[in-house]
Formats: sequence, structure tokens, C-alpha cells
Amino acid sequence: MADGGWIKLYRVLLDDDLWIDCTPVQKVVMITLLLMANHKERKWIWQGKKFAAKPGQLVTSLESIKGKAGKGVSIRAVRTSLTKFENVGFLTSESTNSGRLVTIANWAKYQEGIEESTNELTGNRQATDKQVTTNKNVKNDKNEKKEDSQHSRKREYADDSPEMIEAVYLWEKIKGNNPEHRKPNLQSWADDVRKMNDLDHRPFEKIHKMIDWCQRDGFWSTNILSAAKLRSKYDTMAAQANSKWQSRNRPITPKTAQPAWADPDYKPDTVKPTDLVTKQRLAEQMAKLRENREKRKKSTR
Repeated sequence: MADGGWIKLYRVLLDDDLWIDCTPVQKVVMITLLLMANHKERKWIWQGKKFAAKPGQLVTSLESIKGKAGKGVSIRAVRTSLTKFENVGFLTSESTNSGRLVTIANWAKYQEGIEESTNELTGNRQATDKQVTTNKNVKNDKNEKKEDSQHSRKREYADDSPEMIEAVYLWEKIKGNNPEHRKPNLQSWADDVRKMNDLDHRPFEKIHKMIDWCQRDGFWSTNILSAAKLRSKYDTMAAQANSKWQSRNRPITPKTAQPAWADPDYKPDTVKPTDLVTKQRLAEQMAKLRENREKRKKSTR
């Protein structure tokens, strides 16, 4: 993925055998690769694997190169161009599990040697000649950092960059919940993902898991509808996710005592104590009645 700034193209390239022998489409692919190459080293982790791209390298795909090159460039043309450039030593290209690693040969010599190339172009001109400064094609680190902080939205993220991968993943989850949701500016979303990683120090793996969690939650799935909102509410959602996880995994304390009716072997009494007392009283009263009746019979004789 290109990371801003400029690249240098030497005019002597017009007299180079490689340029002369290239077809118009191959020239487009060559310039596209130079623009896509990293200007400085970049590292990231994706799906548990560590990726690192040095200056002059890019991890990409044939489809991504085709898309960046524009109309009229086919996958076959990209593949043919890479083979030709590799044969003449302009670059090396190898297929990896994460994509295709392309390395531009002599990148440091031609892109970092700015002072030498400027002297060749300007000769003995005075430093006050303003036209010389307009021919510089690489910004110094100070200006580049300033551009990153003030114009970060102008960055371009490749389809296979970790920032764009997470932006697309979030969009797919949102679209899964609402198929009619309009397609966002994925470049802008990718830049918000970059801020979560670079400025908030959140690993891409945790960002990926948070996307899964919030889009499964009944409340947050209707509120997190952009990468910017994901970033602003990340801490709140993380606290809720941890709280819910702890409540689900809290051990259950067994009860030390339980009522008799909860015992599996409990059998209720068929006769209540109050019923026994009532029957006993009735029996005593009947006995007295029989005794009185016998006494009356004897007195009448």
C-alpha cells in the first residue's frame, strides 16, 4: 500500500531499453507498481501472522494491480508485465499465503538519493533558484509527518491492506444486518481503522473481534454503522463485553439448605395434625352421648 508523498521518475527512463521495449499497457503497470510501493517500512499482524513490507516492496495481488492500473489493463496483461519486469531485473515477484510480494530493484538508489539526483539536475545553480524545488518528487520526513496528521484522509489504502480488510469486514457485517444500507466510503473507513491501530494502539485482531461482538449485540448493531462510530464507542463496548463475559462465566454458589418440599424424596402427610384433633374430640363427645343415653334408659325402668 502506498503511504503518501511523491516518487521520482528520471527522464533518462525514456532512453532505457526496458521502457522502449514496453507496450503502452506495460508502461502503465510499471508506473502503477512504483506508485503502490511502500515509501517506508510497514508492519502489521493479520490472522495471527506477522507481515512486514520494506521500502520499495508491496504485498498485493494481480486483481489489485489491475484495479489500480485502470481501464484497459487485464489480469493477463498484469501477469505478462510482471514476468517481463522480473526477467530484466526491474523487480522480483513471489506468491505468498497472504498475496503477492513485489520488490522493486534499486528502490533505495533511485528514490532515496535525492541530493545526488538534484545536483545532477541543477549543476551549479544557486539555492535560491525556486524552480529546482518544484522538481523534487520526495518529501522529507518532517513534511511527511505533517501531511499524515493534517491530511490523513487523502491516503490510499490497497484492497489487501489490513486497514481496508477490516473496513470491508465491518461493512459486510452491517450489510448482513441491513441489506439496504448504502455503501460507505471505504477509504475513509480504512483511515479510521488506521487511527484505531496507530493512535489508539488497538491490534487489528482485537478490532476484528470487536466488529463481530458489536454486530451481534441487539443494541450496538443498530448504532455502530461506521468505522468512526466503532472507534468512538470502542471503550464503552469493551467494558460491556467484559462485563457480560464475566457474568456468564461466574461460578454458581450451591445452596446450603433447602425446604423439605424441594427434597426429591419428599412425601406430604395424608392427614393433617388438625384433622386428628378434631376426630378425637368427636369420638369423646359420641362416647358421652352414648353414656347419657344408657343412664336415661335405666332410670325409666
